[in-house]
Amino acid sequence: MRDEPLRIGVLVSGGGRSVLNLADCIARGEIPARIAVVISSRGGAPAVERCRAAGLPVAVVERTAVAPAAFHAEITERLRTARAELVVMAGFLSRWEIPEDFAGRVINIHPALLPRFGGKGFYGDHVHRAVLAAGEQESGCSVHFADDQYDHGPVILQRRVPVLPEDTPTSLAARVFAEETVALPQVVRMFATGQLALPR
Repeated sequence: MRDEPLRIGVLVSGGGRSVLNLADCIARGEIPARIAVVISSRGGAPAVERCRAAGLPVAVVERTAVAPAAFHAEITERLRTARAELVVMAGFLSRWEIPEDFAGRVINIHPALLPRFGGKGFYGDHVHRAVLAAGEQESGCSVHFADDQYDHGPVILQRRVPVLPEDTPTSLAARVFAEETVALPQVVRMFATGQLALPR
């Protein structure tokens, strides 16, 4: 077992519900970890104020304000400064080039059953609309090791939900997110307690 709590860096672009849920799980003693930094790619993202209100350390690295190389470099530097041991992409809509020292230590939560309905442009309601348009009978969420491609890398855990005849993107999203609030903390707990083997 670890002597110190796992230090987590979280990358966000939107509302911040996943990181706040993770923080709640940590506060309840369910995960031996601490959130060392939350980095938002958008200064106007609701996650920024919500996470600050929750007492979490927040940094903003505006994706549109700098060149891609500078964006990647600043995120990496802030994670290193925070001594993040695990990086969690939680609704992070930008691409971050993962450096060698973070390889195998970055996970992403995606609101579909990968490898279907993943990749560039598949996020939020876009995913759920595509699931409904395809006539799928089930959906769910995936937590996977992230690499330099969108929604790509070995899947660690999936949780499934039925797709109901009366579903809309909003109703399906709510059902999937309920499973995300279970899946992401479970994987972080596995990492923090040494139960998760790193990808080769």
